Amino acid sequence: MEQKIKQDGIDIGGNIRRIRLEKGIGQTELIGMLDLKEIGMTLEALVKIERGIQHITGTQLRGIRDCLETTYDELLK
Repeated sequence: MEQKIKQDGIDIGGNIRRIRLEKGIGQTELIGMLDLKEIGMTLEALVKIERGIQHITGTQLRGIRDCLETTYDELLK
C-alpha cells in the first residue's frame, strides 16, 4: 500500500484535484497547459501528486496555481 504524503494536515494533491474538477479540467488537459508553460510534468506524476503519494515541487505548484487560476491559499488549505 502506498503511503500518502501530507504536510501539516494539508492535502495539496486533494486540493489540486478538487479545484481541477470544479473547473472541468481533465488531467491530460492540465498536463498540456503545464507543458505550454514549459513546466515538465508527466500524467503519472500528476496522478501521484493528486493521490498524495508524490511530493510536488515549488515550480510545479506555481504552474498548477496559474493553470487553474487559483491561489496558494486555496491549494494549501
